Amino acid sequence: MTQIVARHYARPAARKHLWTGIAMAVVALVFGIEQAMHWFAAHPMALTGLQASLLAGLATGLGAIPVLFLRRPQERLMAPMLGLAGGMMLAASLFSLLVPAVQTVAASGAPLGLGVATALALLAGAAMMHWMDRRTAHHHVETIEAGGQTLPQLGLVVAAIALHNVPEGLAVGVSAAAGVDHGMTVGIAIQNIPEGWIVASAMLALGAGPLRAAVMALATGLVEPVGGLFGVIASSVAGAALPLALAAAAGAMLWVVSHELIPASHRPGREAAGTAGLLAGFAVMTTLAVGL
Repeated sequence: MTQIVARHYARPAARKHLWTGIAMAVVALVFGIEQAMHWFAAHPMALTGLQASLLAGLATGLGAIPVLFLRRPQERLMAPMLGLAGGMMLAASLFSLLVPAVQTVAASGAPLGLGVATALALLAGAAMMHWMDRRTAHHHVETIEAGGQTLPQLGLVVAAIALHNVPEGLAVGVSAAAGVDHGMTVGIAIQNIPEGWIVASAMLALGAGPLRAAVMALATGLVEPVGGLFGVIASSVAGAALPLALAAAAGAMLWVVSHELIPASHRPGREAAGTAGLLAGFAVMTTLAVGL
């Protein structure tokens, strides 16, 4: 009887603690949003960077729409589409990140020392992506094949796609917040459209329905604003160290291009198509960099 009474009174106490915790969480959330609004008001370019990364991420969902009506893209289209994404990321890392970083270093009072630090930041960005790749269990989208072969788990593929999108958001956020976008936002958004189709098609190959595949592709694209948030913070507080933030973002993007996109687009028998796609992507970004 004593145990029953104790349990009877324990439940209201537990509920009270639960509601207290929820109330504290709501207060903390409201306070955090208020402080974020003040911070963005004081750093208008940071808000621009966050909006740019959100735009680029939403383009992935736009590219996933065709899976609601069309079949999975043919294998012969995968190589040029992946090459296109690689070429655009390669050009973006050069025109919107490395060139502004080098120009800032050249105009500084200590170009040699800052230049060495910038080069080290480039390697650090690539090393960070390599570390994340090794620490995160995932499968690569380009290894998915239909036709009876064993398919990887859906969650592991989603993890790989999300990992791939982090440096894109980081680069867009850094460049836009620093005022050196040079067409990067538009370029990344453009290359995210066919990428969204590929991602959603991979979800279909793994057994997801068309609507679920499109939603999951959009969700992976929305990882980019997370990277963009880190990018705008880095560029806003960097000051004289801005070239380091630009170079680190470039290193992360170059790692993804070299480790993921070029090998995926240059599988045996598809090298020419992959190279054509890469050159086309680089040419598109060159046009955007000049025009914007």
